[in-house]
Amino acid sequence: MKIRDIDLGERPVMLAPMEDVTDPAFRLMCKRFGADMVYTEFVSADALIRSVSKTEQKLHIADEERPVAIQIYGRDTATMVEAARIVEQARPDVLDLNFGCPVKRVAGKGAGAGMLQNVPLMLEITRAVVDAVKIPVTVKTRLGWDAEHKIIVTLVEQLQDCGIAALTIHGRTRAQMYTGEADWTLIGEVKNNPRMRIPIIGNGDVTTPQRARECFERYGVDGVMIGRASFGRPWIFREVKHYLQTGEELTDLTPQWKLNVLRQEVEDSVNLLDERRGILHVRRHLAATPLFKGIPNFRETRIAMLRAETKDELFGILNQIERDYLPASKGMFLT
Repeated sequence: MKIRDIDLGERPVMLAPMEDVTDPAFRLMCKRFGADMVYTEFVSADALIRSVSKTEQKLHIADEERPVAIQIYGRDTATMVEAARIVEQARPDVLDLNFGCPVKRVAGKGAGAGMLQNVPLMLEITRAVVDAVKIPVTVKTRLGWDAEHKIIVTLVEQLQDCGIAALTIHGRTRAQMYTGEADWTLIGEVKNNPRMRIPIIGNGDVTTPQRARECFERYGVDGVMIGRASFGRPWIFREVKHYLQTGEELTDLTPQWKLNVLRQEVEDSVNLLDERRGILHVRRHLAATPLFKGIPNFRETRIAMLRAETKDELFGILNQIERDYLPASKGMFLT
């Protein structure tokens, strides 16, 4: 699969853009584990042109991440064009337009998935941004605003005509938010449209290596994007890539190895932010990781882990978990 001249290889697996998740440390970790392309947290075009420092920090990318995309969102053509030009100076490989974020503070103001209610403006912004920058411009969106307005099949051809280099489709409507199951049938219909010339990337509920392969084989997508399934499980990219290449599950990632990955996530988060904010930031990964699921009598330990306020306190609890709950194993080094 290629995004213009960027060759991502056969059946690429990508890390989805996620607010407060895909910071530089997490992107690099997912890259180490096999993510073929990573995306930044989404960047507010309005905040960017006002030089808000926290927003400008989201433009910081490292060569080790490449290929990397910076994603922006907004609701005004001139603002999006100006923001796109600022982003281009940060030298990402790809500029992605967010027309899919469903949260109220974004979609409710007409940006993100809110653009699905104003397709003419969406197309105007897309066309203007494509014309304004030299780097490839891609789009991420949803099936439609709600079940009665699933417009993706016709919308995609219009977006392609604006000159985008690839399209990612999340298989839910804005009304669904993140509830219910992602519907990949319309993603497959888009991909099988003989008029489509750009790569189609599918997103939504890719939580296992088996599901990733099914999405490639059943729906014919060019790439698969993984989002929430990476929380507390950045090694999912290694599992998926191994399964796609061999047809076999990866069995040598021991519980101790996975716990070391979580320890590294804590270290990286604290180093990127500070101890207090870093601990708060990483809690969602500790809460979501499948490593601790199914452990009997784990409730009190889990509560203590998620209430820990210092790195030493948290590492003490993780060490206790390793002693009390994880089976004895030779372990593996984090590589």
